[in-house]
Amino acid sequence: MSSRESDKTPTYPGGIQAVLKQMEGRRDALGFAKGEALAGLDTDLHALTQLIVPNPEKQPDYERPFRSDHHRKTFEVRRELYGSSELCALHGLTIAHLRKRSFPDHAPALFQKIWAEEYDHLLRHLDARWLVSAITTFGDHGVNAIQRSTGLALSTLFGTMKLYENERLYSGKTPDKPFALKDKVRASLPLEMDPYSITSGGLDVNMLGRLWQEACQDPVVAPLAQHLIDLLIHDDRTVFRRLMTMRKRKKRQEDRPAGAHEAEAPNSVAVPDNPRALDARTLRWGIVATIKAPLTDIARFVAHHLELGAHEIWVYLDQPDAAVADYFAPFSQVKIIQCDDAYWKATGKNRMEQHQLRQAFNATRTLREAAGSIDWLAHIDVDEFLLPDSDIVSALATASPKTAFLRIPAIEALATDEHMPTAFKRTHLAAGVAKAKLEDIYPTFGMHLWGGFLSHVSGKVFARTDIEDARFGIHTLKYQGTEITDNQDLTSVAVAHFHAPSWEHFKRHLEFRQTKGSYRRKTDDPDKILLGDILDLLIEEDGEDGLRALFDEVALDTPNLRQRLSDHGMLVEHDFDLDGAVRRVFGDLP
Repeated sequence: MSSRESDKTPTYPGGIQAVLKQMEGRRDALGFAKGEALAGLDTDLHALTQLIVPNPEKQPDYERPFRSDHHRKTFEVRRELYGSSELCALHGLTIAHLRKRSFPDHAPALFQKIWAEEYDHLLRHLDARWLVSAITTFGDHGVNAIQRSTGLALSTLFGTMKLYENERLYSGKTPDKPFALKDKVRASLPLEMDPYSITSGGLDVNMLGRLWQEACQDPVVAPLAQHLIDLLIHDDRTVFRRLMTMRKRKKRQEDRPAGAHEAEAPNSVAVPDNPRALDARTLRWGIVATIKAPLTDIARFVAHHLELGAHEIWVYLDQPDAAVADYFAPFSQVKIIQCDDAYWKATGKNRMEQHQLRQAFNATRTLREAAGSIDWLAHIDVDEFLLPDSDIVSALATASPKTAFLRIPAIEALATDEHMPTAFKRTHLAAGVAKAKLEDIYPTFGMHLWGGFLSHVSGKVFARTDIEDARFGIHTLKYQGTEITDNQDLTSVAVAHFHAPSWEHFKRHLEFRQTKGSYRRKTDDPDKILLGDILDLLIEEDGEDGLRALFDEVALDTPNLRQRLSDHGMLVEHDFDLDGAVRRVFGDLP
């Protein structure tokens, strides 16, 4: 016996006997009170598909105090399945009994009858969690070897997935994000398993394929098992999808010649001829933004851009607020859209979890609706303000008639705790400065931050409104999922970004930006070190002092930083009079 085997300590104190004791501890039968019983085998199951489970809280038959364990479990199942069919409720209650050591004699036959006669209804109305419970029940109470082996195998697979997917959340990555190839460590697998080959391994397809074929041999378990496997291979948040993504990345690495880069395929679109001659007299432009901010900030944003000559401004309120709509009601140029439940229902879409997806969806919706009323539409945020050299209409009128969209370069505000920022910095590329010079401006962090920016360096977009099937991204315009290559830079306009106008603002928004915003990892290249990685390292090693050192060097408005930026042609100075704009346009501050 090896020293490793002789010194081993069980994961569960007490070993397998303790595991069995804990497992059996909650398997006492569900007792019945007088007059109670599980529905019989003569129950008309199809009739139950037509009946809806009412709220058990309002039904005298289910009110507390509970008469028995069966009564309690019936209440719990019906409360969870309130609004579903009575068949779904009976199915759930039958499973609850079958999980115990003893159960009504006819319960296994009733479970089989439900799946033999009404599988289609159950597959359409039960969520994945209940379907996994059903396949587990087949593993425990199947009437033949195929049902039991299929049920046990799939139950084990889904149980294992639940364990490792929960543990993986502590990696800081969401389930849809694969690990970086560069992060692989050299270590042996448990139980002396051979490593899985990312590029040529067949364990995943062999496992899923065999489960599918096994299930095919029994007509009762087959629909459920195959439905679950189909859900699994179409879900983009599983180890199977992540491994497939990593496999494609690794094959691209292996197939690419040394030093070569993937070429960007052209993605041109036809820009329709505009019936109007678009010059500075006739051209119309607008802005769309999805906003979650106080009314004062929205008023400043809108007033500034109306003063610049915006013909229409669409504001989608990510957090609905009737007071905002009331404030802007007298101004027909300002369209306020409340993104409430009724709005999302009317779109035919569920409200997206990521705010970036909601922004792109709303902007694209306006891009299509605005065609005919305006010619160019800018998609920006409430903390971004267009800053033209002269006027925006003249700048847009100079665009090539074949250009689908214009890139607006970003300038980032330097932070101050005393007043609204009046100094901004360009990226080194926008100023025509070599990247190596960034160390002269930002000695510690210059070579690690693109352009020395804490926010995006991609800028924003002015898009033509008459291009069919074009869609907004956050920083681009796409056609058929790919960025349109018919674009050019709008160098006479900048978008001033008040990303971190003060230290307190930076700290207050840090957690959100790390988890859901601009600091989270978005690139398809997981091997690239980004700002979020730097922030994580600084926090881990030096806490707030590390963050402050970064902020003071690259973001804080100081005479020395202004001078270094000016020496390299990267300083922009402008005094925004936003409150003055509100008074001039709307009369009073909100």
